[in-house]
Amino acid sequence: QVQLVESGGGLVQAGGSLRLSCAASRSIVSINVMGWYRQAPGKQRELAALITGGGTTNYTDSVKGRFWISRDNAKNTVYLQMNSLKPEDTAVYYCYIGAGSSPFYYWGQGTQVTVSS
Repeated sequence: QVQLVESGGGLVQAGGSLRLSCAASRSIVSINVMGWYRQAPGKQRELAALITGGGTTNYTDSVKGRFWISRDNAKNTVYLQMNSLKPEDTAVYYCYIGAGSSPFYYWGQGTQVTVSS
């Protein structure tokens, strides 16, 4: 069974940067999309960023110009570079990979990002 292993979360001061990584435990065929959701305390989970198989990216408005998503197909890994972090970016970040025609979604366990003011 494929597992997604996340890393890179932690505590950072406002204005700082973090880079999240999410690696699949083994190769995944026919990946359609890779991305990151986040869930802040008391709020619904929201899509932060995604990147399609063709390389198209999409970001939620609140992170545009500050976050950058990228992928390494050979490593089945997706990254989220987060710059100019704000306290409102504090959340648990979950990576996901969608694959196949249905598609089927794989999820990471979540990594905590805390931004102090």
